[in-house]
Parts: sequence; C-alpha cells; structure tokens
Amino acid sequence: MNQTVSVPGTPGKLTGNKSFMLLITAQLISNVGDWLNMLALLTMVGLRWKATPWEITALTLCMAVPMLLGGPVSGYLSDKINRKAMMIGSDIARVGIVAAFIFAGSLWQVYVLLLVKGVMDVMFSPAKSGKMKEIVAPEHIDQAMRISSSIEQLTKIAGPAVGGILLASAGISACFIIDSVSYLISAVLLLGLPKIGQYRTARSSEAGKAKATFRQEMGEGLRFIYGIPTVLGGLVMLLAVLLVVQIADSQLIVLFREIPGISDGLLGWCVAASGAGTLLAAVTAGKLGSAKHPLALMCAGTMLMGLIFASCGILIVNLPAGMLFNVVLYLSFMLVGAGAGYTFIPFFSMLQRRTPETHTGRVFGTVNSMTSAAVILGPVIGGALVTASGPVTAFLLSGIVTALLGALFLLLRGKIGKKELQAGGAVPESAAV
Repeated sequence: MNQTVSVPGTPGKLTGNKSFMLLITAQLISNVGDWLNMLALLTMVGLRWKATPWEITALTLCMAVPMLLGGPVSGYLSDKINRKAMMIGSDIARVGIVAAFIFAGSLWQVYVLLLVKGVMDVMFSPAKSGKMKEIVAPEHIDQAMRISSSIEQLTKIAGPAVGGILLASAGISACFIIDSVSYLISAVLLLGLPKIGQYRTARSSEAGKAKATFRQEMGEGLRFIYGIPTVLGGLVMLLAVLLVVQIADSQLIVLFREIPGISDGLLGWCVAASGAGTLLAAVTAGKLGSAKHPLALMCAGTMLMGLIFASCGILIVNLPAGMLFNVVLYLSFMLVGAGAGYTFIPFFSMLQRRTPETHTGRVFGTVNSMTSAAVILGPVIGGALVTASGPVTAFLLSGIVTALLGALFLLLRGKIGKKELQAGGAVPESAAV
C-alpha cells in the first residue's frame, strides 16, 4: 500500500517552506534565462536570418516534438526515480546545450540544439510538478501554483525587457550566455532540496498484487484524466484552443515583419506586455473563483484571447506607426496575456490539486505530451496558411475560431458538471454559479 513517508506537523506559511522557496527561486532564475534565450533565437532566426514561415514552423516543431514523444516516459520516470536528481541532471545538461547556440551558424544547427534541449526540458517539467507535490502541504497547493504561475509571468516581463536591452547593447550571444549560467545557478539551488519530501508517499506494493507492466504504468496518467469529467473537459478545451491559437502565434514574427522600420527590441517589449497581462490573471484568478469555476474562467479567457488575436492582425497593418500604434500594440498583447492566463492557470491548478502525488509525473507527462501534439499541428497549419494568404488572414481566422471555441465550451459546461456529479465528483459548476 502507499504509505506516507512521514507525518508532517501543522504546516506554517508557504513562504516559510524552505524547500518550496528554493524550488521557485531556481525557477525564477532559469525562467529569466529561458526568455532571454527565446528572444535571442527569434531575433536571430526571424529578423536577422529572415527565415521563411516554414522555417519558423520548424523551429516550433523542434521545441515541441521532444515533449510529444518523451512526455509520458519522463512522467513515468519522475514517479519512479529521484525527482531531485532528474531536475539537477537536466539543468547541468542544458548549461552546455544553450552555450552551444553561440556557435550556431545555420538553421539546421539551431534545430539540432533545440531538439537536444527539448529532451532535457521534458525531463525537468514533470519532475518539478511531482517535487512540488512532495514538499508542499495539500492545503497550500493552490497558493503554490499561483506563486509558480506568477513567477513565470514576472520572468516573461523581465526576461524580454532585459533581453531587448541586451540585444541592443551586447548582442545575441550575451543572451545565450546568461541563459546558460541561469541553469547552472538553478542546479546549485536545487541541491538544497530534500531527496524525499515530507508529503511524498512510499512506493511499496501491496502483498500478492501483480506488478504492473511498463505499458500499464504509462497509461495510468490517461486513465486518471479520463475518470474525472471536469479535468477531461478542461483538457479537451485546452488542446483545441492551443491548436487554433498556434496557427497564428507561431507566425507572430512574420506578422511583425509587416511593421515598417521594426526594431529588434519591439518584440521583447510586446512579450513583456503579454507577461504583465498573464501576471494580472495569476493574481486575480483566485478572487474570480478559479478553484470553484475553472471551466467558466477558462471559457472567458479563451474568448478574450480570440477576440484580441483577430483584432491584432487588422490593427498592425492598418494603424500608422507612432505613439498610438505602440500603445494599442502593447495593450493588445497585455489583454492576450490575460486571456491566456485565465485559460491555462485554472486548468493546471485544478490538475495539480486533484492529482495524487504518486501519479503527478505520469499525469503531467501525459498532459504535456498531448498539448505538444497541438503545438505541433498548429504551426504546420499556420505555416501553410501564412504562405498562401499572409499573416493577417492567419490571425483573423485563428482569433475568430478561438473565440467561438470559448463560447462553445461555455455552453457545454453544464453537461460536463452533471457528468462530474454522476461520477461522484464535486458539485457541477453550473449549480454553483
């Protein structure tokens, strides 16, 4: 049977949890570096090398394919072996991989490095989710997820903003160097985590119980998700939205090339504005009832995101350059970021809250794999659409369909809630609204 490793005392404030603070500090540092790396890559490939829509699509695919293929495997491993060791090993490997971007002189070299880095990324993600479940008391999980999401968005603001300054003053290589160093610092911080957290359950088997096969273990994540209608409905919605949004989002740099006299720093400031919007969503999601009404908030966020995406494609090519243009552009990105936050944060908070610690890696690995499939298909469609009709058409179509998806799932929310009640879950959202 699964038995708790230790019986923790009454937990104090989450900020007094040393292990949690080490984990999110490591996340803060490495996330800043990640955004510097992403901005440097997009600037180098999209603006300096003038990559075609299909070449930019290939960039996105190289980041998503490792997650698609490796998500379930890495999730399984993170539930079976030492999560701390997995995270530290992933960080150390990425120190060298990111530093190698400095010497990349062609697209195929960038693609290879992204694939290798993606393998390390996919090893880290489910291990981090499981480790958080190990070291954080159940009553603090929602707060921990909001703090983690807020840090992701703070770094999305700081990273591109700092990156824009670095690109202008020190060049692209400086961004890659700082990202490489950030992984090294993250690994050092993670050394302070306990090997086994106090909320972890022992991995002992019941007497006489047949040992599950590797294939059965791999399928545990999917079976768990399928058994909870609200989680399943939220995942289906998330996959549909990701697929459609990626049609336009993956070609953002192509749309930006339509702006006369675009500077290297503009993309960074727009990404920072998006991060500010998502940070606002992370701070306010709890007050808006993300714990009680996750699907409702996801629908509202999706509709907001879709409407702004559709508007963006028109505004960028029709508004004259100047102060008004910049204000409208930054505000649009902030609203898109807020919509994305209200779409993603309630789902992943719900998933973390309802997943047992023993299954965290497999569940999150399965979700990461499935979302990666959407991230792969979306850019392929986007690359074809942008090549045939231009970026404005892609943004219009993506935005309109995204908004319609939000409206559709809002109508289906009541049925999903009734299935949840029949399955013995929580009170359906429709009854609580």
